[in-house]
Amino acid sequence: MNKISLTALAHEELEHAQSAANGRSTKSVHGGSDHLLRQSVIALCAGQSLAEHDNPGEATVQVLLGRVTLTSGEESWGGWIGDLLIVPSASHSLEAVEDAVVLLTAVRRP
Repeated sequence: MNKISLTALAHEELEHAQSAANGRSTKSVHGGSDHLLRQSVIALCAGQSLAEHDNPGEATVQVLLGRVTLTSGEESWGGWIGDLLIVPSASHSLEAVEDAVVLLTAVRRP
C-alpha cells in the first residue's frame, strides 16, 4: 500500500503551476495505461483552464485548493475546497476562478 498526502501534493503542484509558463501542472497519483482507474492532481493558476474535451468514461473532480468552474454546454457548476463535482458525460471544460488544485478521478470505459 502506498500513502500520499494530497494536501502536500496539492501545494507542490500549485507551486509548479505558478512557475510554469502555461500556469498549469499535472501529476498522476494512481493508475496509468494498464489501469481502468486513474487519479491525477491538476493545478491551475487563476484564469487557466482545461479546454473543452470529451469524457471517455466516468469521472469526478474533488477540489483540494481554491475555486473552479466546471462547464458543459449551457450548464456550469462552481466548486470550492472540499466539493466533489460529478463530471458530465458530455463535452466539458474546467476553469480556475482563483488558483486551484483538483483531484481528477477517472475510470475509462474498457
